[in-house]
Amino acid sequence: MGVLSELEPNKVFHFFEEISAIPRGSRNTQAVSDYLVQFAEDRDLNYKQDSKGNVIIFVPATDGYEGAETVMLQGHMDMVCEKTASSKHNFSKDPLDINIIDDYIFARGTTLGADDGIAIAMSLAIVDSTYVAHPPLELVFTVDEEVGMVGAKELDTSCLKAKTLINLDSEEEGVLLTSSAGGLIGKMSVPVKYQKKTGENYKIIISGFTGGHSGKEIDKYRGNANIIMGRLLHFLGTRVGFNIISLSGGLMHTAIPRDADCSVLISKEDAPSFEGLIQEFERTIKNEYRANEHNISIYCNDMGELEENVLRKKTQERLIFLLNTVPDGVQKISQEEATVGLVQTSLNIGIMRLDETRFYLEGTIRSSITSEKYALSDKLRYLSETIGGSYEEDGDYPAWEFNENSQIVTKARKIFKQLFGKEPKITGMHAGLECGIFYSKIKDLDIVSIGPDILDIHTPSEKLSISSTLRTWNYLITILRSMQP
Repeated sequence: MGVLSELEPNKVFHFFEEISAIPRGSRNTQAVSDYLVQFAEDRDLNYKQDSKGNVIIFVPATDGYEGAETVMLQGHMDMVCEKTASSKHNFSKDPLDINIIDDYIFARGTTLGADDGIAIAMSLAIVDSTYVAHPPLELVFTVDEEVGMVGAKELDTSCLKAKTLINLDSEEEGVLLTSSAGGLIGKMSVPVKYQKKTGENYKIIISGFTGGHSGKEIDKYRGNANIIMGRLLHFLGTRVGFNIISLSGGLMHTAIPRDADCSVLISKEDAPSFEGLIQEFERTIKNEYRANEHNISIYCNDMGELEENVLRKKTQERLIFLLNTVPDGVQKISQEEATVGLVQTSLNIGIMRLDETRFYLEGTIRSSITSEKYALSDKLRYLSETIGGSYEEDGDYPAWEFNENSQIVTKARKIFKQLFGKEPKITGMHAGLECGIFYSKIKDLDIVSIGPDILDIHTPSEKLSISSTLRTWNYLITILRSMQP
């Protein structure tokens, strides 16, 4: 008996638990891709699996729906792999430790992967549930969405007939997503030089920030540990002398960094005041973020005397300059009538690394306005090159534009009101969705995105609402049932 075996809808949670036992972090999706192929073969369904691991399963219509137009159901296989500091979980081989508390499913110590495992589970459940009436379906499952929508970009869509797409990568019940931002990854690299020095070694640790998805949570103005580390280093540099040994922060370009650390050497004369300065800075940051961050911890550990390679003075100044001038967070809020109040343009400095030859920052730029996306990217390029570094763009993907004449949105809106007695919220999304890529590849594709309540995605606190999943399942199958020819 599985942990979720008593839950309804039974088939949905059955498949969700099965795929939760398969490691499927970004760039590690071959096993789940093969699982989907096996699912299709076991049911004599036609399918395509490409060299990237994307899978398309072709599902015939149920009786009475043979003449209906084909509908695409779409989601991605990969998940963001984040865990707590105490977790021993190995995302490359361990199954998720699925648990239930009250109305929520969570994974102990790690992300849950309901983003977007629930899309796979619901799609497969439709095939295996004999009571679900539906038109011909194309189930499209992509790889590596979380690292630049790689799978969707590489997917050959020429075999797809659907002109209607129901994307299942939304995380808020009662919301019909009708547009999404475009984005790209900006990679800043600065060459570094070291010299040997001896001093008192301190390790500085910043932790306890909430983090979250940089598209969905960026408007909550949560602290970015990488940016806070830059401020701390500037703060220290105006009061004591120090030399940086190592510097790192963040795990994913799409996730707001929760933690950062830095190892430094200081003189014995400055050691007595150093810990006091760290405590003073912690009080400052706690005060600034008192409304939305409640577990901030900024401290240092005295590691003893050490001889080590440290950054040369000019190199260190460049790094601290970059961290204190690079844009981060919300850049502009939309004033358009259809999307007023929605974040229009943002940047998340998600990864910070220092190695033997370079200092590296990686940020996710998002915007619903293409020109603003590239203008912000140019700003990163100018900053990098001004201090002798280099810059490159990666993972560029288009926006999904709002269609005021969408038939699927009209239908989904009507059915939602019939089922739940209230109007759904119709809005855009600042996070990027694969919808933008399908929108650009398939002419006249009509799209809506829906999903159940998933809280704190991209963090170890991620959880999926059981009751919301049941309601969303009934909503989805009602939409499909309404598509009779």
